[in-house]
Amino acid sequence: MNPSIISYQPEYKANFIALNTAWLEAYFVVEPYDKEVFENLETYILQPDGEIFFCLVNEEVAGTVAMQRVNDTTFELTKLAVDPKFQGLKLSHHLMKACITFAKSKKATKIMLLSNRKLETALNLYIKHGFIEVPMKENDYERANIQMELSL
Repeated sequence: MNPSIISYQPEYKANFIALNTAWLEAYFVVEPYDKEVFENLETYILQPDGEIFFCLVNEEVAGTVAMQRVNDTTFELTKLAVDPKFQGLKLSHHLMKACITFAKSKKATKIMLLSNRKLETALNLYIKHGFIEVPMKENDYERANIQMELSL
């Protein structure tokens, strides 16, 4: 297995939506804001200087994550999902590294993310990559109960 990380390709848009929808339905629910973002990836993520990454294993989409610009110095890491059949292979670490490299290339000074405390595996991933908990700010998700940031 030799995973590769690629930037957004329109032919993988359905994979992004399917992986994230399956993840949300497994742990929470798909909220109205999720649907709005899925239907308008270009407007919410790509056009404001963001990016969507895909992790491919043997040419198959195994995982995905998005970097959404918040302001001139900050990106939000959002919509991280790995196909269950590829979980345990540490693919999320490859996706995290791509996000951090991307944010640095855009001269960002901070990456923030929203999560939920019950997602211990995800929280441990973020901590391993240097994220720390910060006070929650107002956001668009009912499920979010923890905010984390990484200073670059």
